[in-house]
Amino acid sequence: MTTDTGKPTLTVDELAARAGVTVRTVRFYSTKGLLPPPVIGRRRVGHYGREHLARLELIEELQHQGMTLAAIERYLRQLPPDLSPHDLAIHRAVVASWAPDTVETADRAELERRSGRSLADADIERLAAMGVVQPDGDGFRLDAGLLRLGVRLLDVPLSQGSIMAARNVLVEHARLAAHELAELFRGEVSERDAQDVKSLSAHMHPIVVQALLTTFQRSLREELSGWVEGAEAGGPS
Repeated sequence: MTTDTGKPTLTVDELAARAGVTVRTVRFYSTKGLLPPPVIGRRRVGHYGREHLARLELIEELQHQGMTLAAIERYLRQLPPDLSPHDLAIHRAVVASWAPDTVETADRAELERRSGRSLADADIERLAAMGVVQPDGDGFRLDAGLLRLGVRLLDVPLSQGSIMAARNVLVEHARLAAHELAELFRGEVSERDAQDVKSLSAHMHPIVVQALLTTFQRSLREELSGWVEGAEAGGPS
C-alpha cells in the first residue's frame, strides 16, 4: 500500500501488481536506470512509492506505442527530474493520445486490475457516466486510453454534475480547436495524396496535443492563482 503522504511503502511485488507487469520487468527497468532506486527499509527490503508507479506506467505506455528502450531512455532523460506522480500521469495521458482510440472488453476483476484499485458499483456507474466504461453482458467495454484518468477523477472532490459539465466544456473547445487546425492545414495538403495527409497527421498529432496541454496548464494555473489572490484580498484582514 501507499500512504496519503506518498511515502514509499510498496514492495516490488505490490508495485508490479499495481502496474500490471512482472517483478522481473520492474527489476529490468531498474537496472537500465529507467526507474529510480527504491528506498531501502528494515531488513534491506526495497520500498517503492507513487513516483515509481507513475514512471513505470509511463514506460509501459511508451513501449505500447512501439518505442524502443533506447528511445524511452532518451524521452525520460528529457523530462525534468522533479516531476510529481501527477505530472508523470499527464505525460502518460499525452503519450496515450498518440495512438488510435482503443476499446477493449474486460470482466470486473480485470477492470479492477487495470484500474489499480477495487471499484464499488457507484464507482463503475460514475465511470460509465464519464464514457470510460460501458456494461457489455457479464463484462464491460472500456476505453483503455481514458481508464486511468477516469479512475483518478473518482477521487476528485467535485459532484458528478460538475465533472460532466467540465467534460462538456473541454470536449466543445477541443472540437473547435481541431476544426480550426484542420482548416488551417487544409490548404497545405490540398495538392497532396491521402498518404501525405496521413503522414502529416501522424507528425502533428503529438505536437498539437503537447502544445494544447502546455497552454492549458499555464492558463489554468494563472486562472487559479488569480482566483486565490482575489479571495485572499477580499477576506478578513
